[in-house]
Amino acid sequence: MVSFFEVFFELQKEPHQILFGWIPFSTGDLIYIVLVIVLLYYLIALFRKKSTNNSVIKILIIANVFYFSYQIFWGMLYFQTPIIQKLASQKAPELGKAKTLAVKYLEKCKQSRQFVHENKNGVFIISDLKSIQQEILYQQTKLPQYISGKRASQITSIKPSLFKNIMSFTGILGYYNPFTAEAQYNSELPSTFIPFTVAHESSHQLGFAREQEANFVGYLTGINSDNPELRYSTEYFTLKSLLRFIAEQDPAFAKSILSDYSPAMQRDRSYEKAFIIKHQSWLDEFFGFTNNLFLKSNQQEGSVTYSYFIDLLLNYEK
Repeated sequence: MVSFFEVFFELQKEPHQILFGWIPFSTGDLIYIVLVIVLLYYLIALFRKKSTNNSVIKILIIANVFYFSYQIFWGMLYFQTPIIQKLASQKAPELGKAKTLAVKYLEKCKQSRQFVHENKNGVFIISDLKSIQQEILYQQTKLPQYISGKRASQITSIKPSLFKNIMSFTGILGYYNPFTAEAQYNSELPSTFIPFTVAHESSHQLGFAREQEANFVGYLTGINSDNPELRYSTEYFTLKSLLRFIAEQDPAFAKSILSDYSPAMQRDRSYEKAFIIKHQSWLDEFFGFTNNLFLKSNQQEGSVTYSYFIDLLLNYEK
């Protein structure tokens, strides 16, 4: 059955993206807004004694239709063979190798950072997001066959979310809408986040459901790119992921790497930290909790064990 849904996803993803991709705004977000309004209407109707049974039935019908559609177009992909099983070595991540890679990606970031644009404050800014999106789609056609045999459609259906103001307070960088096959991202994010976030969400469009596998495919998409903005964002994400992993066992080493950031990287990091501090709220904790439950219910280990990306990275680098 899993193989059947993998084939079905491959057959429907391109027509699905064509259907909604041409619309300049997020159709999926509008569907969510309408859905919430309809559900609120029927929930209010529950308090009316004469229409209680009718409202409950309609709510259940709506919930079942959306859940069935979700499973058909997306949910079953969480049961695909994990990428880690496709790599030759599957040993647990080793601290020493993670440190070696951290030094390697620090130097890569320093080099790539020299070729991107800055604003008047010396902080990295994106000059052409459309070219980044096109580069991501192109790089998806060059993924190693032993990791991905999925067909990369060249249809751009990557859009800024209509909920960007709320997203900034939740810690959500982007999301994939299985009902419209649109990849959404928070356009308010610092530029260091956006190119890799788009690559991540586009990896979902390609057919990788697990969050950390989408990170890994996003990494493969951006790491060898000729686009300096995509490459820098990918290298920077990889470096930060490695440092989070290392800091759990050797915080002093992680701090030494941070202190060795170039002045330009330090400015980018300071801007990221300021953005995060400015948007800290109870919504961040709430969505972190619900996201953890969602991951665990979909064949993933939860947000606490995001080291799966490090597992994939270290095994791939071998």
